[in-house]
Amino acid sequence: MLAVIDYGAGNLRSVLHALNHLGVESVRVVQNPCDLRGADKIILPGVGAFGAGMQKLREQDLIQPIKDAIFTGTPYLGICLGMQFLFESSDEMGDHAGLGLLPGHVTRFPQRPDLKVPHMGWNQLRPLRHSTLIDSLDAHSYAYFVHSYYCVPSRSEDIVAVVDYGLPFTAVVQRDHLFGVQFHPEKSQRTGLQILTNFLKETA
Repeated sequence: MLAVIDYGAGNLRSVLHALNHLGVESVRVVQNPCDLRGADKIILPGVGAFGAGMQKLREQDLIQPIKDAIFTGTPYLGICLGMQFLFESSDEMGDHAGLGLLPGHVTRFPQRPDLKVPHMGWNQLRPLRHSTLIDSLDAHSYAYFVHSYYCVPSRSEDIVAVVDYGLPFTAVVQRDHLFGVQFHPEKSQRTGLQILTNFLKETA
């Protein structure tokens, strides 16, 4: 069973539509800890502010159950804000703690006259190492981004791919069965569907 976390993020419907397009039959929308029982994979989609999103997860008592599932080997895919949650902290509108599953922090793009923020639209992925999450992607694949903050991992080995937008920033991460993408696979057409397909093949 694939668990998709619902904490009120606006892109949930689009993610479910993409999974339906791929023919995924066993999907459970999770709003409380009981819903996570029996999940063999977890997707956490997200848009919005880091602190508010973490607060919603806290109010729904989902933080520890998500960590417990990951610690026992359940594959996890964080999308956009769901990837940012993996890190220790974010400075978006204050200083907020994340799940702390990957060392590093989340910060805002620099204020520069030549750099529009939020970063919005298509951008090219630049792989740095192999990962099952990006298997079978076309060379020079593009993905769709909407974000003002980006992840700065402390461990370079956690970075799978980067994107250049005024500076190179992390677009894909992986450590063991823990995956994250800063872009929206549900809006990234062929590239995004391949990413989701690759994740669905992961086993605990």
